[in-house]
Amino acid sequence: MTEAGNWAEAATALADKVTANAPGWHSAVSATPRHLLVPQWWERIPNSPLEEWERIAPEKRSKEHLEAAYSDKTLVTRVGPLHADHAQSDEKATGSPTSSSTLPGLIVSMLHRLDLKPGHKTLDVGFGSGYASALMCARAGDENVTSVDVDTYLVQVGRDRLAEFGRNPRVEAIDATGPLPDSEYDRIMATVSVRPVPATWLQALRPGGKLITTIAHTALLITAEMGKDGVARGSVQPDPATFMETRREADYPPKLNSVFASARDRDGEDVRTPDGPIPDLWQEWPLRWLYELNSPGTETRAIIDGEGRRIVWLLSDDGSWARAEEAEEADNSKVHQGGPRRLWDDLERVRRKWEENNRFSLHSLTVALSPDGSTLTAPDGKWSFSV
Repeated sequence: MTEAGNWAEAATALADKVTANAPGWHSAVSATPRHLLVPQWWERIPNSPLEEWERIAPEKRSKEHLEAAYSDKTLVTRVGPLHADHAQSDEKATGSPTSSSTLPGLIVSMLHRLDLKPGHKTLDVGFGSGYASALMCARAGDENVTSVDVDTYLVQVGRDRLAEFGRNPRVEAIDATGPLPDSEYDRIMATVSVRPVPATWLQALRPGGKLITTIAHTALLITAEMGKDGVARGSVQPDPATFMETRREADYPPKLNSVFASARDRDGEDVRTPDGPIPDLWQEWPLRWLYELNSPGTETRAIIDGEGRRIVWLLSDDGSWARAEEAEEADNSKVHQGGPRRLWDDLERVRRKWEENNRFSLHSLTVALSPDGSTLTAPDGKWSFSV
């Protein structure tokens, strides 16, 4: 079996798996050599207290390389400012991912929802490894695809790697939240999350054109179609999708460690019993995302202490904080709050309002996007969020 046969068989097996509900994308997936686009990557070191990552650099086209490249999983290629291509063999990275090759199944699902057709003028926001761009080229034609990324290195190396197998989209290094390389797009797909949805995207989408993206700090995947009135209307999709937020610098702003230091264990200016059980915001993700829509930018942390009790922190860059401590007896649980705002009060207000609205599914939220402002609206129309 030749090397080419190895990767082609692996790519076909991946296509069989991820295009079951989108068979029109089978040929594109099976013909795209993902291993050429991701020669090395980062993997999180389990139980690392410093959020450390180790570099994985297998021999080219080895069994390990092909198994990873043709698995339906995200491969993180950049952590903080350090790309895996530039790391030393034993070098560790520390911090949050800043670029990746998104799991192929999600890319296919998003493209299928866009109903991308041959000849469609298409914008790919978040070029990354170039894999989504390669699939777009296979369907729409290379000359119709423009990809953008804030990272100059990714644009340069990705363009070269795509050319190795005959794909030549237009690829530009820009801040995608600002002016775009062109206009009158039929389709816009973003594998980065945003809030707000940039006005330039909406201005560049022609009437009848479709857009798919996610709202920053949530996994809410939205699709919308541009109307003749300049407003794109749509809905939240049933499949969640988590993407890195758009950035302008080499790395994301630091986390709120100084606020956390204040909130970790000191008494709050306001101390009370919580209104109801302390939620597990990682399991009760609809509540967490509703809270994010209502109070954007609040950082959430949580642990289970040595006695099996949950502690949750809410942190804001204005110095506001809350700490909720679970007790064996619910009446003994405590919430401490400090700073100019009462973050836990806000969370409880969101929970009460959601319960008053019968805990509606977040997939029932409708979307209206315009350059002048965008909203997500609950089914009864009585609750909306600016995005």
